[in-house]
Amino acid sequence: MFRVTGTLSAASSPAVAAVSISAALRLSITPTLAIVSPPHLRWFSTFSRQFLGGGISSLRPRIPSPCPIRLSGFSALKMRASFSSGSSASREILVQHLLVKDDDIELFAELQKRILEGEEMSDLAAEYSICPSKKDGGILGWVKLGQMVPEFEEAAFKAEPNQVVRCRTQFGLHLLQVLSEREPVKDIQVEELHSKMQDPVFMDEAQLIDVREPDEIAIASLPGFQVFPLRQFGTWAPDITSKLNPEKDTFVLCKAGGRSMQVANWLQSQGFKSVYNIAGGIQAYSLKVDPSIPTY
Repeated sequence: MFRVTGTLSAASSPAVAAVSISAALRLSITPTLAIVSPPHLRWFSTFSRQFLGGGISSLRPRIPSPCPIRLSGFSALKMRASFSSGSSASREILVQHLLVKDDDIELFAELQKRILEGEEMSDLAAEYSICPSKKDGGILGWVKLGQMVPEFEEAAFKAEPNQVVRCRTQFGLHLLQVLSEREPVKDIQVEELHSKMQDPVFMDEAQLIDVREPDEIAIASLPGFQVFPLRQFGTWAPDITSKLNPEKDTFVLCKAGGRSMQVANWLQSQGFKSVYNIAGGIQAYSLKVDPSIPTY
C-alpha cells in the first residue's frame, strides 16, 4: 500500500511505539456501548497510518463522534446509503478509536460521558489517548479483514455505521468507531476489457488510464488510453478531479498490474466511485488477447 504526501511513494515502516501497540492489539472485546452521531459532517486533514502500518487515504467527509441522538427519516437514509451491502470479507472500513490505561476508570467514564454529550472523539483522542494515532484524532485508516487482530476486527466489522463500541485490551480501555466503509478496487481481466473496448459506447463513456512511463508507451500501447505517468504523479495528482470524472467508470493500466493497482487505490481514496485495475496489465493483454502488441 501507499500513502500520498505530495508524491506517491512506498509507505515507511511505523515507529517503534506505534508498532508496540498495534502488534499487540489482542483485544478482549465487550461491545457494550452503542451510540449514534448527529447528522452533520466534518472534514479531516491528512491522517497517519502508524497504527496499522500505512495506506493511502485522502478522506471525504467523516461523521463526527457521537451523541445520543438516533437519526430518522431522510438523514438516516443518507447515512445508511453511504454503507454498502457487501460482505465483511470484501469491504474495508475506516476506523477511529480512543485508548486510555486500564486503571484510568474515572477518566474513561468521563470521556464516555463527554462523547454522550456530543464532544468530538477526535478532539478527545488528541488530548487523552495513549495510542500514537492521537495525533491524527484517533484515526487508524482504512482496514480490511486480516489486517487487525481477530477480536478488534469482530467488534469493528459488526459495528453499525457511525456506532461506537467499548472494549478492553491488554493496553487499556478503548472507544472504537467505524466512520465509513468502501468496497476494494476491482480487477478486470484483459479478455473482458477487450470485449468492452469493441463497444463504441464504452470507449466514449469509460475513462481509460495508462500509468506507465513515456518510453514504455512508445513501445506498446492500447487505443483510447490517457497517459498519467506514475513518476509524474506530483504534476497531475493535485487536480485529478478536473482531468477525470469521479462518477465515471475508470480503468487503470500498467505493464503487469502492480503500478495500476497503486493508482487505482489512490483514485478510489479521492472519491472515484468505480475504479478497475486491469489485471496483468498490457503484458497480459499481449499474451492473451493481441500478440501483435510488443512485450518488453
